[in-house]
Amino acid sequence: MRFFDLLAMSANNLRRRKLRTALTVLGVIIGTASIVVMISLGIGLKEMTIEQYASYGSLTRIEVYSNNRLGGDGSEDGFLVDSTMDSLRAIPHVEAVSPVLTTYVQMKQGAYTSSTQLMGITREAMKDIELGQGTLPDPNSGTMELVIGNMVSRDFYNEKTGRGFWDTGEMPDVDLYKQPFFVLFQNTGNANQKQKKYVFPVSGMVKGGVDDYNEYSYGIYTDIELLKAQLKRVYKKDPIPGQPTNKKGKPYNYFIYDSAYVYVDNMDHVVDVQTSITDMGYQAYSSMQWLEQAQEQTNMIQAILGGIGGVSLFVAAIGIANTMMMSIYERTKEIGVLKVLGCSLGNIRNMFLLEAGFIGLMGGAAGLGLSYGVSYLVNQFLGAALMGGQGGDISRIPPWLSVAAVVFAIVIGMLAGLFPAIRAMKLSPLAAIRNE
Repeated sequence: MRFFDLLAMSANNLRRRKLRTALTVLGVIIGTASIVVMISLGIGLKEMTIEQYASYGSLTRIEVYSNNRLGGDGSEDGFLVDSTMDSLRAIPHVEAVSPVLTTYVQMKQGAYTSSTQLMGITREAMKDIELGQGTLPDPNSGTMELVIGNMVSRDFYNEKTGRGFWDTGEMPDVDLYKQPFFVLFQNTGNANQKQKKYVFPVSGMVKGGVDDYNEYSYGIYTDIELLKAQLKRVYKKDPIPGQPTNKKGKPYNYFIYDSAYVYVDNMDHVVDVQTSITDMGYQAYSSMQWLEQAQEQTNMIQAILGGIGGVSLFVAAIGIANTMMMSIYERTKEIGVLKVLGCSLGNIRNMFLLEAGFIGLMGGAAGLGLSYGVSYLVNQFLGAALMGGQGGDISRIPPWLSVAAVVFAIVIGMLAGLFPAIRAMKLSPLAAIRNE
């Protein structure tokens, strides 16, 4: 018997018992929708957790700090210097290393002023900064260009009244991107030192409004080499504020960095690289170490949700098996006639398996459509509540899940129909023909 003949017979047999077929398909629809929605909730929760941690900082970046940043008893052990950067670069899976040099500056524009951090990092590290306006500093420019955090302007206050955003709730009248402003470096306490005002061009602004926090919101960023050259011009032979000094109070003839950014080639290697750094005697922090703990919880939740959906599909499979068994009892004589006419046992088995597969296909496809509808409603009305007011979809159905759901429903249907099909194969032809 040809395959298409088997398909036609299977479809006709299902059509003859419309109500029973519809009820069985309904069970598969509910089961498929349940398991897809449950898994989509687990996927959404996992992805939103990753996105949340990524917003705090790159998941492949490790922040390194010295245990001896202020010099302690004058010992230079543990300082983060240029040779330390070379050691960090030599660690397997490290793609790049950027020292971080921080100094505090005073900014003035009109009647407003503020004190903030000016941070020097490598140009490669600045590529991680997402800009809302402008561009990153020109690598061919010898001028110290600045990238301004989107929340820096909130810290300005009126020098005359001493009041600013945190007092009045109103944004100060400053525009750090379009209007020039003065930058004053810290005074060392030297009576002969005059606080000179500098004006530096602004190349870009960090993406986001004044209420959109990210890791770059409150800082000002520039090329670290140009910042070091600028600090040498400003302070000459005087100690640079924030830089450690030796036992005699003299500055070192090299820069000691506040921290370093270590960039790893893959998220899977972050924890191993972090361990290597701590073994070197430095403090190391990354978003990945916290994300792994959070992912253990989300994986457990995902397994529980998938199990709940799986129970529904298991119940639907029992319904398919019951329908096929009833079909065998009702069609015993028909099966006997087919055997007497020379129909092979394989064809009889395949006919019943195809019927069960049809039920799984119809239920899986319809259940997938229902899943998209339920997922949409969950995201529209429950997403914000389930995620504590955060944006984003809590239920996410990737393409692979859609395909897997339909295939899984077909496979479950055919497995449920396997036992009835085998039973049909074992019926005695003569006994089946005599059956009324």
